[in-house]
Amino acid sequence: MSEIYPDYEDLVNSLAKPGKEIITDMTPKKAHIQHMAIGISGEAGELTDAIKKWVIYGKPLDVENVIEELGDIEFYLQGLRSGLGISRDQVIDANTTKLNKRYSSGQYSDKQAQDRSDKTA
Repeated sequence: MSEIYPDYEDLVNSLAKPGKEIITDMTPKKAHIQHMAIGISGEAGELTDAIKKWVIYGKPLDVENVIEELGDIEFYLQGLRSGLGISRDQVIDANTTKLNKRYSSGQYSDKQAQDRSDKTA
């Protein structure tokens, strides 16, 4: 128990959804979606590690590994899209619309990135 936050553990325990409830609500579809999302996260971590070794440690960029990890991410992204009934084109169209609104000048700027005009009503 922390001396600074003595009730934090109790707070977390009272607010976290119990595992039994999660299992009760689990369906095969939810299990598949969870698997795909966890897979994306894991593969993104592996890709980040490959880039870290190049940028931070000064090792040569392992392009073959980067390609492999990007392929793994694509695998999980497709599984997630398929499981949710979303097409790749829908995702790209929505992202293009968002970015065109955010960067209305057609070019990156720190101001537009910070203003995030796509998030305002």
